[in-house]
Amino acid sequence: MALLDVENLTVEFPSRRGTHVAVNGVTLSVGPGEILGVVGESGAGKSTIGNAVIGLLEPPGRVGAGAIRLKGQRIDDLDEAEKRKMRGRRIGMIFQDPLTSLDPLQTVEQQLVETIQLHLHVDAAAARRRAADLLRQVGIPEPELRLKHYPHQFSGGMRQRVVIALALCAEPEVVVADEPTTALDVSIQAQILELLRRLCRDRKVGMIIITHDMGVIAEITDRVAVMYRGRVVEEGPTAKILGDPDHPYTRALIGAVPRPDVRLHRFPYVDYIEGIATKPPAISLKEHWLGKSRDFKRAHDGPLLEVRGLGIRFPLNTAWLPRNRRYLDAVKDVGFTIAEGETFGLVGESGSGKSTVTRLVTGLYRPSSGQILFDGTDLTALKRDRDLNPFRRQIQMVFQDPYSSLNPRMRVLDIVAEPIRFHKLAGSRAEVERIVRDLLDHVGLGAKAAEKYPHEFSGGQRQRICIARALATRPRFLICDEPTSALDVSIQAQILNLLKDLQAELRLTMLFISHDLPVIRQMCDRVGVMRNGALLEVAETETLFSAPQHPYTRELLSLMPSYSGLTHKGLDVEEDRAAG
Repeated sequence: MALLDVENLTVEFPSRRGTHVAVNGVTLSVGPGEILGVVGESGAGKSTIGNAVIGLLEPPGRVGAGAIRLKGQRIDDLDEAEKRKMRGRRIGMIFQDPLTSLDPLQTVEQQLVETIQLHLHVDAAAARRRAADLLRQVGIPEPELRLKHYPHQFSGGMRQRVVIALALCAEPEVVVADEPTTALDVSIQAQILELLRRLCRDRKVGMIIITHDMGVIAEITDRVAVMYRGRVVEEGPTAKILGDPDHPYTRALIGAVPRPDVRLHRFPYVDYIEGIATKPPAISLKEHWLGKSRDFKRAHDGPLLEVRGLGIRFPLNTAWLPRNRRYLDAVKDVGFTIAEGETFGLVGESGSGKSTVTRLVTGLYRPSSGQILFDGTDLTALKRDRDLNPFRRQIQMVFQDPYSSLNPRMRVLDIVAEPIRFHKLAGSRAEVERIVRDLLDHVGLGAKAAEKYPHEFSGGQRQRICIARALATRPRFLICDEPTSALDVSIQAQILNLLKDLQAELRLTMLFISHDLPVIRQMCDRVGVMRNGALLEVAETETLFSAPQHPYTRELLSLMPSYSGLTHKGLDVEEDRAAG
């Protein structure tokens, strides 16, 4: 008998405009010790299935038909009190967005200890010991110290590890993992995948992994279900689905996975819509609003961005005596240059200082030491907003966490229009609205998305809103902090192609941060490798991937998920001749 059965499940969301069917007649099963992968594009209904299984459908969502059974017992019709007892103890959930699934007003220790005591009925001391051990298992250093910290004191990847520890703390029978490795670098991803594999093997836990990362699917799953517009279009053993898929949509989806072995000039599109082959029209950026003159003139002939001896330290405690204070050197003596039109990549473990560097460059943090020169101007010497604003227009950023970087009370139209209005880049209200709708269309959301609010979108769709907002000022320098971590491979291909087009036709310069090494290889001209706040190695991309010099770089590349089972047969792709 299967551990978890989802039988002909239909999930509906009624509204004034009619009823939206998010999941339509889906049947899945998971056995003891089995790992089932669920893949598909953003909005296909993957996360909705996970929320239905654990009984957390957002109102007015409801199960319209079908049943969900755990060890033969129907659980979708339980009352709320019985569902609360089941959650965490019998079914654990790793949520997609770690920041919004953690209580910002409680320390990590309070949240873990509360959950452990509630479900395992142990005393506080035993719960604290188990909490520290769980943090150690998911790869958080100094767990006894970090237990006392709040969620905002952790990087995105570390927050995701805390969420994984919370899901596993009560030893559940089934775990639903919604994008469990989205914010994790390859070293921690390998550690977490091994932890999840061992959990399933040793304790016979059944697991559903919802992800867009085909490397994770290839590494860990036994079977795969491919979803498209609320339906399962293909299901079978992982080797069969990835190596010899039958459905044209599955073939197109796998074809859009970035390749780690060769650099492509452009990414293939997923060109399957209800059996009709389609491909987005090519963007002529010279005629497009994005390609119009941006009124930027070079001040000098050197690199567009130069970072010299950059450093910043954060206090870990606030002891009265200076000798008792502890500090974290998040960035230590980092230096690099980025030429105009170049894409420079930063890779490294979660917490290595990559995102901190981006916040220093944008002025969100003030450095403790060093200089940041943009087109010859030392930004660290500028103190007043009126001096910094011209550079803020030229430097824009796509943040790692799409939900917390969007105002939930503003319509998407106003979110994307805000930088256009602030920098006075368009005249009339009608012109601003036209530009915003056009930007949303070009990042794959459609013009109608302008009337909605952020909570009405999936994680991947929210990230596209952030990209549209970053492009709204027609910047010279774009900082991308994990810009595709929340995107499925089809939208990732579309966004990365757009960034390639912008760079080629507008000489857009980019600082690109990602834990996805195949994406780094496809996008970057040079790459820097960071660890513990220090820059260990900088090299041309192809040189770094073919002949890494530093032992840590070699270790990172060796931990890259295997894509050997994926088929790329029949793909219309053009290799980058310049990259060899």
